[in-house]
Amino acid sequence: MSSSTGAWPPPRAFWTDILPEKTAGMRRPYLFKGVVPASAANTAAVLDGFAAIRRAHATGVEITANARVYVGEEHRPDLVDKVLAADGWHEGGGFPAWMQEQVGAERFSLVLNTLESVSEPLAAGLGEFVGALIDGWGLPAGGAELVAFVGNYSGTAFGCHEGYENAFLTHYGPGTKDFYCWPAEEYRKLTGGSDPLYGDYTWLLEHGEHFALEPGDALFLPERVFHVGRQSEFSVSVAICLYTLPDAAIARAWIAPDLLGALLASEPDTDAGRPSPMQPLTAGPGELAGRLSTVTAAAFTTAAQQAPGAAQQHAHQRWYTVLSNGGWQQADHDLARDEAAAAFAVTDLAPGTSVAVRAPYRLMVTGKQAFLRSCETAADPAVLTPGLVERLNDGPTTLPDDPKVIAAIRTLGATGGLTVTTAPEETE
Repeated sequence: MSSSTGAWPPPRAFWTDILPEKTAGMRRPYLFKGVVPASAANTAAVLDGFAAIRRAHATGVEITANARVYVGEEHRPDLVDKVLAADGWHEGGGFPAWMQEQVGAERFSLVLNTLESVSEPLAAGLGEFVGALIDGWGLPAGGAELVAFVGNYSGTAFGCHEGYENAFLTHYGPGTKDFYCWPAEEYRKLTGGSDPLYGDYTWLLEHGEHFALEPGDALFLPERVFHVGRQSEFSVSVAICLYTLPDAAIARAWIAPDLLGALLASEPDTDAGRPSPMQPLTAGPGELAGRLSTVTAAAFTTAAQQAPGAAQQHAHQRWYTVLSNGGWQQADHDLARDEAAAAFAVTDLAPGTSVAVRAPYRLMVTGKQAFLRSCETAADPAVLTPGLVERLNDGPTTLPDDPKVIAAIRTLGATGGLTVTTAPEETE
């Protein structure tokens, strides 16, 4: 089964009509042929992202992106340092032989996580796809992540396994990837459970839906579908993972801890921070349990009253953080963002300098907050006016002779979301 969108990025009708129709309402895998142009993403860009991870390793810079090495289905963390520290490969097809030499095996798999945080070209190129997806389908509350699968492995190192989120697997070749999928219910009937299947699962493949991915293809993988990829030649694929986190997980991980942490703060010299009395052995734990119950119940009662406001505040911040980051997930140690911010910091901003928001990021101002490239800063809406924000997002904008505007741009530049397009002398 295959289809082409006929445009890049896919138009709104693709998300509202074609994708739901071809995938039975986003419930079945479907292969879209020739979707991703080489100008948006390609094998060389992925390897350049890996080179950036190696560069950070060599300089001791902490980054969120990481590399994992597998030989067959065996995870080899002992080889990661060797792969990151070795001299580089020769251009023009030398990478597979270079990896084979590093790992001491003919077949290998290299998995790169959070690739969007080390590769500006991939973040921008595939960001067009993610931006169109958000506009036509919706926003993944946890953002999107790029995960690259590089190698000549005979089977995905994770075995036949379940994918927990919606994703698009984009393929760049040069080899063809054979991909097999099973609905969860069918997989459980065939294997007797939900555990990944390793080793010789050839018998299972004939029961799966088969897709042959060629360069430029994109396979839609719905959440909770079991799958495995196989190939005989070296190739590169990148999964665009859409993290639609469960509401309970967001509340448990972020809202509840912040809310209860504030309500149960026990600083010294406060009533809440007063030490409890010593406990006589003869009294048993009853009195202690009573005091803890009173404190806990009071905190939860107040928390229930404050929950709507806390949820609204978190949703507001999460919404604009993800949108301002072009739909990508927020990374604590974003190498590309930090390098862009450092490059902007050394520029001499002056009236006549032209600046623009870097693609695919967006400057968003809400009240006295500005969001850009997942970073939040204070904003004066009288300075960052709707007109100025729109111009910065749309393309190069010449800075006026206004110290407040230039100061605001300097602050925004620290997010890594701005770039200088022309210096004043170039505009004369």
